[in-house]
Amino acid sequence: TKHIPVNVAAWGTAVHSSDSSNWYAPSALDGLSNTCTHTTTQTDPWWMLDLMKTYSVNRVTITNRPDCCESRIDGAEIRIGNKPSDLLSNPVCIVVSTIPAGATYSYSCHGMEGRYVTVNIPGTSKILTLCEVGVYVIFPDNLATGRTVTQSSTFGTWLAQKAIDLNPGLTKSYSACSSTSAQTNPWWRVDLSSVYRVSRVVVTNRIDCCPERINGAEIRIGNSLENNGNNNPICAVISSIPAGVSSTYICNDMEGRYVNLIIPGDSRFLTLCEVEVYEEGMMKFSVLGN
Repeated sequence: TKHIPVNVAAWGTAVHSSDSSNWYAPSALDGLSNTCTHTTTQTDPWWMLDLMKTYSVNRVTITNRPDCCESRIDGAEIRIGNKPSDLLSNPVCIVVSTIPAGATYSYSCHGMEGRYVTVNIPGTSKILTLCEVGVYVIFPDNLATGRTVTQSSTFGTWLAQKAIDLNPGLTKSYSACSSTSAQTNPWWRVDLSSVYRVSRVVVTNRIDCCPERINGAEIRIGNSLENNGNNNPICAVISSIPAGVSSTYICNDMEGRYVNLIIPGDSRFLTLCEVEVYEEGMMKFSVLGN
């Protein structure tokens, strides 16, 4: 999966300048090309996607409506930036010349950085309809991506794999984060498949509630599976991570195949919205923090 662009659009939330009947802004993010957004007839209609954090955007795709009026999209501007209130001041990636009915066109944005992706049509008496919008990001090399993971127990559908799915869970923690059940000494482990010199580990905490549950978690790195890997040397102890924040822990090239997180204590939950593992020299800033 490395260096393959990932569509992060559905990880965010969408709004638009006006509602027309039941054609709502999130319809451009549902993966269905037959459900679309629709503004009223207005001056400078717009649609805005909040990705919840800043990304470096590789490309944006737009699917036009299949049934009629395909020329309404002509002249639409795709903007990427960090200004939500004055969204028309964000830089333009591309101006759409035309998209055939029902077609999906892809527009390269060359790594433009921003939290907000907007589509707007300048002019009077305009209608903006979008049937699907994709926002593609190339993530940096991360040793944990695609590896085998396990955890001491699983709460509902909060599977261990969700901690390495690249989605930080900033809108829906339940769909993007791992969690154990309440237990004694809960743990999570990734098998890197080979021994690496780990320079740093990045942990993203859940945004929706109970950020204090991560307090006291130990990051352990080594080659032993004794006690499920929880006896390996400690890189760091997490004192706390604010809700929705990604914190970096420096491990000074500790060698190991296994990276564990464990919280010592009784009746504890271990919830992880993302775990990234890097070795020295790996590309660091393809995806930017908040």
